[in-house]
Amino acid sequence: MQPVRWMPVNPRRNKYSSNYLKNILAMKKFKLLILLLFSISIFSCKKDDDRSCLTCSSPVTESFQLCHESDGSASVNGQNTGTTYDEYLSRLQEEGAECGR
Repeated sequence: MQPVRWMPVNPRRNKYSSNYLKNILAMKKFKLLILLLFSISIFSCKKDDDRSCLTCSSPVTESFQLCHESDGSASVNGQNTGTTYDEYLSRLQEEGAECGR
């Protein structure tokens, strides 16, 4: 039986060499950065269905619902008017319509 010879460890093959550890830390930092960016993008999104509605009535029409859509436009009874909410509301009030919650 031959005696076991001690062989020096090649630093390039050592799994705990400084380059190996640097690469592991860089990958962990990259994964952490991706996770952070993903969570920010998920939690920073606001609801797109935010809208506020008023019930309006006029001497010439039945009562109807005027809503301020999330894109700033006005909708009447669910149909987009193609006009901004503020402009549409001011025109209604000029013509004698009363709007309230």
